[in-house]
Amino acid sequence: MATRTLIIKMDESEIQDIKDVASIFHLTLTEFIKQATKDYVSRLKKDSFYRLSVNVREASAEESAEILEEIDCLNDDDLSIVSSERYTL
Repeated sequence: MATRTLIIKMDESEIQDIKDVASIFHLTLTEFIKQATKDYVSRLKKDSFYRLSVNVREASAEESAEILEEIDCLNDDDLSIVSSERYTL
Protein backbone atom coordinates (compact mmCIF):
# COMPACT_ATOMS: atom_id res chain seq x y z
CA MET A 1 0.00 0.00 0.00
CA ALA A 2 1.33 3.42 -0.93
CA THR A 3 2.10 6.01 1.74
CA ARG A 4 0.65 9.45 1.18
CA THR A 5 1.13 12.79 2.89
CA LEU A 6 -1.76 14.49 4.68
CA ILE A 7 -1.74 18.07 5.90
CA ILE A 8 -3.88 18.84 8.97
CA LYS A 9 -4.58 22.26 10.41
CA MET A 10 -4.80 22.38 14.21
CA ASP A 11 -4.50 24.95 16.95
CA GLU A 12 -0.99 25.29 18.33
CA SER A 13 -2.18 24.22 21.79
CA GLU A 14 -3.69 21.00 20.40
CA ILE A 15 -0.46 20.20 18.57
CA GLN A 16 1.54 20.80 21.74
CA ASP A 17 -0.79 18.51 23.73
CA ILE A 18 -0.28 15.74 21.16
CA LYS A 19 3.48 16.24 21.19
CA ASP A 20 3.55 16.11 24.99
CA VAL A 21 1.55 12.87 25.19
CA ALA A 22 3.46 11.27 22.30
CA SER A 23 6.81 12.06 23.89
CA ILE A 24 5.78 10.45 27.20
CA PHE A 25 5.00 7.22 25.34
CA HIS A 26 8.08 7.53 23.10
CA LEU A 27 6.00 7.83 19.93
CA THR A 28 6.62 10.03 16.95
CA LEU A 29 3.92 12.52 16.12
CA THR A 30 3.08 10.46 13.03
CA GLU A 31 2.80 7.21 15.02
CA PHE A 32 0.56 8.88 17.58
CA ILE A 33 -1.78 10.41 14.97
CA LYS A 34 -1.95 7.15 12.99
CA GLN A 35 -2.91 5.14 16.09
CA ALA A 36 -5.40 7.74 17.30
CA THR A 37 -7.00 7.87 13.86
CA LYS A 38 -7.12 4.08 13.63
CA ASP A 39 -8.80 3.84 17.05
CA TYR A 40 -11.30 6.62 16.20
CA VAL A 41 -12.25 5.09 12.84
CA SER A 42 -12.70 1.69 14.49
CA ARG A 43 -15.02 3.23 17.09
CA LEU A 44 -17.03 5.11 14.45
CA LYS A 45 -17.47 1.94 12.38
CA LYS A 46 -19.24 0.40 15.39
CA ASP A 47 -21.64 3.36 15.56
CA SER A 48 -25.28 2.59 14.72
CA PHE A 49 -25.51 5.30 12.06
CA TYR A 50 -22.45 3.96 10.24
CA ARG A 51 -23.63 0.36 10.41
CA LEU A 52 -27.05 1.22 9.00
CA SER A 53 -25.87 3.64 6.33
CA VAL A 54 -22.56 2.15 5.13
CA ASN A 55 -24.28 0.76 2.03
CA VAL A 56 -26.17 3.99 1.32
CA ARG A 57 -23.37 6.26 0.14
CA GLU A 58 -25.61 8.62 -1.83
CA ALA A 59 -27.85 9.71 1.07
CA SER A 60 -28.56 13.44 1.22
CA ALA A 61 -28.18 15.47 4.41
CA GLU A 62 -31.96 15.31 4.89
CA GLU A 63 -31.99 11.54 4.44
CA SER A 64 -29.10 11.17 6.88
CA ALA A 65 -30.96 13.30 9.45
CA GLU A 66 -34.05 11.14 9.02
CA ILE A 67 -31.98 7.96 9.48
CA LEU A 68 -30.43 9.39 12.67
CA GLU A 69 -33.88 10.20 14.08
CA GLU A 70 -35.00 6.63 13.49
CA ILE A 71 -31.79 5.20 14.97
CA ASP A 72 -32.30 7.13 18.20
CA CYS A 73 -35.47 5.07 18.79
CA LEU A 74 -33.71 1.70 18.37
CA ASN A 75 -32.06 -0.55 20.96
CA ASP A 76 -29.04 -2.86 20.49
CA ASP A 77 -31.22 -5.83 19.50
CA ASP A 78 -32.83 -3.74 16.76
CA LEU A 79 -29.40 -2.78 15.45
CA SER A 80 -27.87 -6.24 15.20
CA ILE A 81 -27.47 -7.51 11.64
CA VAL A 82 -29.12 -10.91 11.39
CA SER A 83 -28.34 -11.67 7.76
CA SER A 84 -27.00 -9.98 4.69
CA GLU A 85 -27.61 -10.55 1.01
CA ARG A 86 -26.01 -8.83 -1.95
CA TYR A 87 -27.66 -8.50 -5.33
CA THR A 88 -25.95 -7.39 -8.52
CA LEU A 89 -27.99 -5.90 -11.30
